[in-house]
Amino acid sequence: VISLIHKYLNAGVVQKGMFQRTEDGVPQGGPLSPLLSNIILNELDKELTRRGHRFVRYADDCMIFCKSKRSAQRTLTNIVPYIEGKLFLKVNQDKTEVAHISKVKYLGYTFYRYKGKCRLRVHPKSIKKMRDKIRELTSRSNGWGNAYRALKLTQFVRGWVNYFVLADMKQMLKRTDEWMRHKIRTIYWKQWKKVKTKFRELKKLGVEQEKAWICANMRNGNWYCGGYFVLQTAFKNNKLRELGYPTFTEKYLKICKN
Repeated sequence: VISLIHKYLNAGVVQKGMFQRTEDGVPQGGPLSPLLSNIILNELDKELTRRGHRFVRYADDCMIFCKSKRSAQRTLTNIVPYIEGKLFLKVNQDKTEVAHISKVKYLGYTFYRYKGKCRLRVHPKSIKKMRDKIRELTSRSNGWGNAYRALKLTQFVRGWVNYFVLADMKQMLKRTDEWMRHKIRTIYWKQWKKVKTKFRELKKLGVEQEKAWICANMRNGNWYCGGYFVLQTAFKNNKLRELGYPTFTEKYLKICKN
């Protein structure tokens, strides 16, 4: 095993068709990088356990928990020499710091205290990234049909909720679902374009003729129309579910129930 690791570390990389020798480190993003991290950092796990520290580590991303800032600073000062001197690894000083648990982002999560216990939330940066992905999936520029868009959203929602299921996020997901439904209604409104098309499609969705005609003739912006009560009535939750669109909340509650 050690021989294979040595060969891998010295294998080099190919960038833009040109071979480059690697003097240190491993190819970033390589499938073996997490495995190599676990092999070498297993010694760090043993050392932290021996010293009586509580910690969590995923690949090369590690957090050590202490009771006070002073204790955390002392632990950091003592453990860095071990990592660099014994394991011959370089500690990234830009990503290494002493911070309160509520200020930490770890694997997309953040933490908060509730009734004396530490609980998980989705970090704001992770929420922003999630919303950016939804904007990408609901963009008209990708040229997708509605059925395929619903499929891609379902795949994304399922994967995202499965990853962040440990977090307390019910209220956040409800707000996200409302925003996503608004975007979906706006997509259909943009697709209809002409007044007669809007009128016809609204009638198909069960909207009364007078309301459908008034709504079809609206000259407000697309986003405003997507939130108009007539479209909300036309595209109720059951209708969107029938069209194949997912909701974060339903997926989250289903997993929590199981």
